[in-house]
Amino acid sequence: MSYDDVEIEDMEWNEEIQAFTYPCPCGDLFQITKEDLKIGEEIARCPSCSLYITVIYNLEDFQDPPPPLQKTEQPKGTTTLIAVA
Repeated sequence: MSYDDVEIEDMEWNEEIQAFTYPCPCGDLFQITKEDLKIGEEIARCPSCSLYITVIYNLEDFQDPPPPLQKTEQPKGTTTLIAVA
């Protein structure tokens, strides 16, 4: 069972270890990386003890944006027909 549920906004970004962190009762820090969050991981673990927390966050905030739509050019004077079912 998770030690606690923690909002991502309550965690701190640690540039040195490239992870979001949150204080653990043992004195170390729970850690979760952006890569973990991108793939839907929600468990931040403490490297010094067996405790872990559940991170509450919006998955879309960490996913890569969709590629831009490419505009296709059509020769002048052509018509595109769209079938409607």
